[in-house]
Amino acid sequence: MAYKLRTQIGQAICRLRKCTVEPVIGIIKAVLGFRQFSLRGLDPARCEWDLVCLAFNLKRLHRLSLA
Repeated sequence: MAYKLRTQIGQAICRLRKCTVEPVIGIIKAVLGFRQFSLRGLDPARCEWDLVCLAFNLKRLHRLSLA
C-alpha cells in the first residue's frame, strides 16, 4: 500500500476515493448510527442496506432543499 501511494496512479485513486466513498460511509456510521446489520442473510441485509441508503438520501435531499 505504501508503494501504491507513492505512485501517481495510486495517489489519484486515493484522491478519488476520498471524495466519493469515504465521506458517505462516515456519515452513515457517525450520524445515522448504522454500525451493523440486524438481519441475517444476503437478501434481508441488502434490503436493510437499501433502507439505510434511502434514509441518507432523504436526509441529504432535505438538507439541500433548505439551502
